[in-house]
Amino acid sequence: MQTNEFQVIHNTDQKRFEIHIEAQTAELNYHLLGNTIIFTHTGVPPALEGRGIGSLLVKTGLEYAKENSLKVQALCWFVSGYIQRHAEYQDLAR
Repeated sequence: MQTNEFQVIHNTDQKRFEIHIEAQTAELNYHLLGNTIIFTHTGVPPALEGRGIGSLLVKTGLEYAKENSLKVQALCWFVSGYIQRHAEYQDLAR
């Protein structure tokens, strides 16, 4: 499966971005504080690892931050690493 085959859902009630595949859910959790989105956890079930799902969740979350003029604080190591590897998002980091 290609990552473009996955649909990312922005679940504002749960404050997370999520992908549902094979009866499992991968998620990127966040909190909003003023004009900052704080990414707290990226979770991908072991059976879904290695498909780029975590990266797709983070990219979607960062695009949301960019579109809404939010600064980003990453408390999750996966989000921090993604930002370090993708220069186009480094200006969002606090």
